[in-house]
Amino acid sequence: MKRFLSLTAIVLVLMVAVIGCQQAPKVLKVAVLAPLSGPVPTFGVSTRDGALLAINEWNAKGGVLNMKITPVVEDSQCTPDPAVNAANKVINQDKVHYIVGEVCSKASIPISEIANAAKVIQISPTSTNTAVTVDKSGATKAYIFRACFIDPFQGKVGATFAFNNLKAKNAFIMFDQSNDYVKGLAEAFEATFTQLGGKIVGKESYDGAKDTDFSAILTKVKGAKPDIVYLPDYYNVVNLATKQAKAKGITAPFMGGDGWDSSDLDTKASDGGYYTNHYSPDDQRAEVQNFLKAYGAAYKDDKNNPKVPDALAALAYDATNLLLTAIKNAGADNTDKVKAAMEGISFDAVSGKITYDAQHNPVKGAVILKVTGGKVTFNSFVAP
Repeated sequence: MKRFLSLTAIVLVLMVAVIGCQQAPKVLKVAVLAPLSGPVPTFGVSTRDGALLAINEWNAKGGVLNMKITPVVEDSQCTPDPAVNAANKVINQDKVHYIVGEVCSKASIPISEIANAAKVIQISPTSTNTAVTVDKSGATKAYIFRACFIDPFQGKVGATFAFNNLKAKNAFIMFDQSNDYVKGLAEAFEATFTQLGGKIVGKESYDGAKDTDFSAILTKVKGAKPDIVYLPDYYNVVNLATKQAKAKGITAPFMGGDGWDSSDLDTKASDGGYYTNHYSPDDQRAEVQNFLKAYGAAYKDDKNNPKVPDALAALAYDATNLLLTAIKNAGADNTDKVKAAMEGISFDAVSGKITYDAQHNPVKGAVILKVTGGKVTFNSFVAP
C-alpha cells in the first residue's frame, strides 16, 4: 500500500512539473538603454517610449515566436561610464541577448564593444557616428546595427535634392571648421553635388563656438549669386546666419541637416530654407500616420492631449520593430541567426524602407522639410 502511495505521489509530482512547464510563459528579454537622466533626458524619454510602444504592440499580437517580450529599461545617461555599467548589467545579470540603444554615439560606441564581444545584438536608434558599427581596423562589428542614417548621408541626400528637385546648378557652402558633424555633411554635400554636375561657387569656414558675425562670408555669398547656400549647422548658428543673410538681401534659399530640427529655429529668418531629417509627422505614408495614432493613444501631454512623437521616438520604434522582425524571420532566439536575418531584412519603417549595407548602416531615404510661413512643413521623401 505504501509503495502504491509512493508511486502515486511521484506521478502527481511529475504531472504538476509537466503542467508547470507547459504553463510557464516563454519570455524574450529586450534591453532598452536610454539617457533618462544626464544632459539629454528628453531624448531618453522619447527613445524609451518609442521602444515600449513597439514592444506592447507585438505583445498584444502574441509576442514573437510565442514568447512574451519583456523590456529591461536602464538609464545609460548619454555618457560612457554609465552606459558601460548599464550594458554589463543587462548582459551579465539580466541575461539579455538584444539591446535597443543608446541614443548618443559616445555611449553607443562603448556599449557596442561589450555587446559585440558577448555576441549580443545591439541596434542604436539614433547614434550616427560611423564607429558605432565599425571597429578601428575598418571591420564591421558583426552584432551591431543602427536605425538612423549616418551624418554624411544627409549631405548626399541634401545635394541630390538641391540638384534634382530644386534644379540648383551652383552652391555656396558655409561650415564650422571645428565641428566634425558639420564638416562631414559639408564634404558629403560637395562630393555628391559636383558628381551630379553642380558647381561649388564658394566655400567658407567659421568657428561656430566663437563667431556670431557672418557678414564677411555673407558678402561673398551675395557676390557669388548661388542657387542655394548649404549651411549644415545647428539651429543656433542657422538663426544668426540666416537673419544676417536676410538683412543683406540674399534671396538664395539656405539648406542644412537635422541640426536645424528644433522648436527654437528662427522660422522667419530661415524662411524658404530646407533641411534633411529622419521623419516628419506630416508625411502621409501609412507607416507614419499609423504610428502617430498609436503613439498619441499611448502617451499624453500635460493637458492630456495626444503627444506628437519626435524623430527620436520614431527611430526607437523603428529600431525595435526591425529587431523583433529579424528575430521572427530568424525563427529562433539565436543571435547568429538574428544577425543574418537583420543583414537581409527589407522593412517598411516610419523613417522609410530599410535594408542594410555591409557596415550595418540602413539604406533608406530621408525626409526633406521646408521652412515656410513661420512653420516647418513636410516637402518630400528623397532616396539618393
